Amino acid sequence: MRSDRSTAAPLPSKIAAGAGLLFLHLPILIIFLYAFTTEEKSYQFPPPGLTLQWFAVTWNRPDVWAALTLSVKVASIATAIALVLGTLTAAAVSQTRFFGREAVSLLVILPIALPGIITGIALRSAFSILDIPFSTWTIVLGHATFCIVVVYNNAVARFRRISGSLVEASMDLGADGFQTFRYVILPNIGTALLAGGMLAFALSFDEVIVTTFTGGQQSTLPIWMLEELIRPRQRPVTNVVAMVVVLVTFLPILAAYYLTRDGDQVAGSGK
Repeated sequence: MRSDRSTAAPLPSKIAAGAGLLFLHLPILIIFLYAFTTEEKSYQFPPPGLTLQWFAVTWNRPDVWAALTLSVKVASIATAIALVLGTLTAAAVSQTRFFGREAVSLLVILPIALPGIITGIALRSAFSILDIPFSTWTIVLGHATFCIVVVYNNAVARFRRISGSLVEASMDLGADGFQTFRYVILPNIGTALLAGGMLAFALSFDEVIVTTFTGGQQSTLPIWMLEELIRPRQRPVTNVVAMVVVLVTFLPILAAYYLTRDGDQVAGSGK
């Protein structure tokens, strides 16, 4: 048996890990700090004072609520589309064999590998050629392009762990395709779909570049934050909203992590 001394990390490793975490998260902590500052025009360190007034100011700003509502609406619809199309694509790629299957898988993943500005320019050009006016739906279509990839990656990994004997047994017992999906496949891939949906929602909620090219005059919450940064007054309001964005995106990602960390425990995976 190994002793605790032999398995303990050396001090330099601990220092390096702490420095890395500090480098990653110190800017976020600064945002949280300046959500409580009494200074409304500039960033002074340390803050001249602390106050909760900006939370009330933010709550009573109708433009904040309009941007938040649009972001939640777009993220919800884009996630719903991604769950349907991503799951169907994952099922087709993982459960069947056909010519060009690997090429199809590569093409599905490609949108998230491309720079966002390329996707944004391509979508804007397509909407212009088709004479499609900018609206909430153009933003949704833009976000769905990368949300589908997130759901697909989670679903295809889980599909590949499901034993084919489970589906065959279900069919042998008289279940039709829908019953097999509902009672056999869905319980096995449910957590993967939930995790993929949460990650897709978080990515859509945070998206800036694609939204810039597909949103027209509409402002989602991240776009609103960028516009507010150039204003000389009430800058702490932007930090309050940033806190909300951090929480809205962090919680789904954390939940997705806990849902998928035991993803190898799938019924029939070892058969």
